[in-house]
Amino acid sequence: MSSSSSPSPQAYSLTDYGWDEAWEHAFAPHRAAGLIPARVVRAERGSCEAVTDAGTVRAEIPGAADRKSPPCTGDWAALRPATAGHGPVLHSVLERSTALVRSTASRTSHGQVLAANIDTVAVTVSLAVPLKHGRTERMLALAWESGAQPVVVLTKADECADPQRAEAEVAEVAPGADVLVTSSATGLGLDTLRTVLNGTVVLLGPSGAGKSTLGNRLLGEERLATAAVRDADGKGRHTTAWRELLPLPGGGVLLDTPGLRAIGLHDAQDGLEQTFAEIEQLARDCRFADCAHAGEPGCAVLAAVETGVLPRRRLDSYRRLLRENAYAASRTDARLRTDREAARKDITRHLRATYQFRERQQ
Repeated sequence: MSSSSSPSPQAYSLTDYGWDEAWEHAFAPHRAAGLIPARVVRAERGSCEAVTDAGTVRAEIPGAADRKSPPCTGDWAALRPATAGHGPVLHSVLERSTALVRSTASRTSHGQVLAANIDTVAVTVSLAVPLKHGRTERMLALAWESGAQPVVVLTKADECADPQRAEAEVAEVAPGADVLVTSSATGLGLDTLRTVLNGTVVLLGPSGAGKSTLGNRLLGEERLATAAVRDADGKGRHTTAWRELLPLPGGGVLLDTPGLRAIGLHDAQDGLEQTFAEIEQLARDCRFADCAHAGEPGCAVLAAVETGVLPRRRLDSYRRLLRENAYAASRTDARLRTDREAARKDITRHLRATYQFRERQQ
C-alpha cells in the first residue's frame, strides 16, 4: 500500500466533521457490507481526499468520468478499505440532505454541485465596494434552494462610511435571513456570527468579498490563503483554488469555496420564491392567478410598485432571475428529451439486430 493511500494522523474524528446518529443509520447497510464511512473534504478528477476515523486518505473514484453527479466536498461516502495491492476506493455516496447547486455553461445542462450536506450558507457581501443587490439576490436564491439556512455576512465594515445604512439596505433584499455586519480587521460582529452559524457552514461570495479572511478568523488560525483586492474595482484573485472542509474550534465545519464570478441559477424556483417572498405574497392578491406582473389589470405587484411599497429594481431583478431560471429548466428538459430519445433508439437498434440474427438462423 502506497504512502499516498495510508491514513494520515489527525486530531479529529468523523463526529467533528458532522457525523451523527442519522448518518450512522443511513450508513448501516454499507457497514454490514464491510465498507467504512468517510466525508469528502476535497474532490478532484478521478480521486478524492476523504476523512475517516482512522485519518485522511486518498480514495480512487472508479468511473469518475461517467458519473453525472461526481462526489463533491461535503459528501458522505462509503469507502472500500485499502488492501495490500490497492488503496481505498469510493464505493458509493450517501444521499445528500442538502446541496448548493449552480448552473454550468456546459452543453450537458447538468448543475454543478458546489457543496453537499450543508446547514448554513454564509453569503458574503463586501462593504468596501458599492453594494450590488442583484448579485446578493442571486446568491440568496441558490442558498435557499439548497435547503440550508442563508445568513448574509457583510464584511469589511471598517472600510464602509455607514455600515448601518448598508445593513438596512441589504435586509430589504434578504427576507427571512439574518444580516450581520462584521469586520475581520477589528473583530466587529464575529462573536455574534459564531452564534448564528450552525453545522456545516459554506462561505459563498465573489472574489474579494473577504471569505478566506473571515474563514481564518472563525478558524482561529491562518489556514486559508488570502490576497489583496484591486483598489480600482474591489475585485480579488481566486485565493481559494478548491473547496475543502475544516472543523471549527467551537464545533461545526467550515467549507470555503473559490470566489465565483458567474453564479447561474439551476432549477431554483423555490429559492427564488423565498428570496422574493414579499412579491410572492403580493401576487396572491392579483386578479389573475397567472399574472406576469407586466401590465395586467388588477396586478397587486405593479400597484405596490406605483405606490412605492415595492422598489421597481426589486421587481426587475425578480423577472430577470425568473427568466434565467426558466431558460436553465428548458435546457434540462431538452437534455432529458434527448436522453429519452437516445435510449429509445438504442432499444430499437437492439431489437432490429435481434430480428436480423433470427432471420439469418432460419
